[in-house]
Amino acid sequence: MRFIHEHRDQFAVALLLRVLNIGASTYYAWVKQAEQPCDRDVVDLGLISNIHEIWETSGRTYGADRVHRQLRRDGIHVGRKRVERLMTQQGWQGAFLRRGWHGGSTRQDPRHIPAPDLVNRQFTAAGPNRLWVADATRIPCGEGVFWLAAVRDVFSRRIVGWKTSDRCDTDLILAALEYGIWSRDVRDGQLIHHSDRGSNYTSFRFSERLQDNGILPSMGSVGDSYDNALMENFWSTLKIELVYRTCRRPVKDPHRRPFTAPLMARVLPVDGQIPPR
Repeated sequence: MRFIHEHRDQFAVALLLRVLNIGASTYYAWVKQAEQPCDRDVVDLGLISNIHEIWETSGRTYGADRVHRQLRRDGIHVGRKRVERLMTQQGWQGAFLRRGWHGGSTRQDPRHIPAPDLVNRQFTAAGPNRLWVADATRIPCGEGVFWLAAVRDVFSRRIVGWKTSDRCDTDLILAALEYGIWSRDVRDGQLIHHSDRGSNYTSFRFSERLQDNGILPSMGSVGDSYDNALMENFWSTLKIELVYRTCRRPVKDPHRRPFTAPLMARVLPVDGQIPPR
């Protein structure tokens, strides 16, 4: 049947049917059935629409895993492989990691005594504002490189404070901390602030600000990304989904770089795959 259908423009259908000894009614019944989409095809059309909406909303950064996760959150139960198949058919793919990007390195000041590691790679919290993790990294852009400091709440997985600057200094990380203190209900003696042993985090000014707000300092080792894995996870998301897609665009004002708001709404992997509020 398919042979006849594919060659109907080259040869008369009646001639092909006669040569192949196939009844005309049989052939046209096959054509009618082939032109009517099956139930699965109809469902796929609806899924494609849902997938496209999620993919576009993410800034075309979500891959099959995260689209599938969002569909589940929306109450649409479908297999991950089916989502991947439909995205592949449409030519839609998520953002992916590229080589050659480095976020910077930690420099410890031997004159400063680092705080003990109170976290020990256990990035869990019983509630919000119990454990914050912090770090700073370099961001390439069209006019060079600028620095981003961020503070992340372990319970909600959300960025509670951030700041950008052309220099990585104590003022930068203090501003990110102040943002978090201003935006959240920080209670005396209940919050741990965890970072690496960079000189800015071990500085007297930063340590004094933590003490003034009753925040307990905690620091991991030098050169071990696992000791601050939750922030490394955020930087990875930032690089893959935003920096590589916008790093060539010139942005003149370092305080108005529009990269944080989209990330706030992203689905970040946490227990149960649904981020708490």
